Amino acid sequence: MKLFKIKDNAQEKKDSFADIEALTHRIADKTLEQLEREGVFVFPEFIGNSKDLTRDQIILQSVDDTYRSGNVMGFLGCSDERLIIESRFSSEEEDYFSEYLLNQVLDFPNIVDLKSDADQNNRLFNFLLFLFPYYLKTAMRKGLFKRYVRNRYNDGNVKGRIDIARHIKQNTPFIGNVAYSQREFSYDNSLTELVRHTIEFIKRKPYGGHLLVRAKDEVKLVVEATPTYELYDRQRVIEANKKNAIRHAYFREYLALQRLCLLILQHQKHQIGSGSRQIYGILFDGAWLWEEYVNSLIGDAFYHPMNKRGKGAQWLFAKNNGGNIGQIYPDFISRNNESRIIADAKYKPIGNIGNRDYLQVLAYMFRFDAKAGYYLYPEANGTDDLLLWMNKGSTYEANVTERDDVSVTKHGLKIPVDAQNYDAFVQQMKVNENEFLRAFDIG
Repeated sequence: MKLFKIKDNAQEKKDSFADIEALTHRIADKTLEQLEREGVFVFPEFIGNSKDLTRDQIILQSVDDTYRSGNVMGFLGCSDERLIIESRFSSEEEDYFSEYLLNQVLDFPNIVDLKSDADQNNRLFNFLLFLFPYYLKTAMRKGLFKRYVRNRYNDGNVKGRIDIARHIKQNTPFIGNVAYSQREFSYDNSLTELVRHTIEFIKRKPYGGHLLVRAKDEVKLVVEATPTYELYDRQRVIEANKKNAIRHAYFREYLALQRLCLLILQHQKHQIGSGSRQIYGILFDGAWLWEEYVNSLIGDAFYHPMNKRGKGAQWLFAKNNGGNIGQIYPDFISRNNESRIIADAKYKPIGNIGNRDYLQVLAYMFRFDAKAGYYLYPEANGTDDLLLWMNKGSTYEANVTERDDVSVTKHGLKIPVDAQNYDAFVQQMKVNENEFLRAFDIG
């Protein structure tokens, strides 16, 4: 196996990718949407609604004689070539920061990491399994999925279409029953059966019980809703779901769950990435993971509008004929409305925060009458906060001076890069988190 590792938000010479030339050729300058169509699994699933991760984002962008990576972490493969994109805080051997983010945000088991090993395909498959509880819980926020199914009966209570051939076969001589089928709106359909087969598949894994307990209520509902489940029906259920993907936009969460279940169940029949030309892999949006992780730290003191779920939408303007216009989703709005703070989570090095980032936060501050704004970013060097005072005046009038009442601050959370093991990394992170929270009087 030929393997190459890079870090997010980094540039590498094109010559460095010589060992994985075929894979690089297949993914370079391709958008997330293109890779997703070719079999790469992207998390979170609704990238079209993410302000940091969009469908036209390029994972490996060609810049002169280098390739530049973005905010995405994960695995990509083609044939016997593998590319691992680690966080920029990883060491040569371990990427504890990626593991920590996944554990804090998605409650992943601690056995997950991005280090290379002899069986990268199985590691990739484990990632898909570990994502299942999250996708199941997300989809079932809208309740159990119902769809029309055609059930076959053979009794005396005829309510649907009579099946002549089946009736003759089953009811000769006639004893009072009639073979018929009826179209019914049911929870027990091909999609819920697919989810049930995936649940039963995971149960057979050594860590399956521990994994499924994270969505035990949802698992219980699915099991109760699929009384016709039979193990030998698995291939038929898989084929039915491959032919009938969820199309209604309202059930887009179930479409993502359907796709994940198919990837998991088909892995055993033909390993992920089988075929010399197929691209496969799983990619995580580092910006989304970072934002959700920050929310777990400061959520008690800040509102957190979520554009991916359409919750907490704010509006810039009111129209003179009624209604609002200019929908926005600031990352964080402080609950303290006397001294309002606007905070923006940025999975970027401090030097890359600027230009449009400034304009965005200042617009939010103006909208909410906030005098203080914060950029919350991860960093490794223990850099002091960078406090920026807003200017007033104009260079045309030669009267530019700084204001003393409006400011934005680049406030970093230090990420350990020299921890001896994962437990030591977690302990140091807890210390650094407390230091990080002191800026907001939290902790």
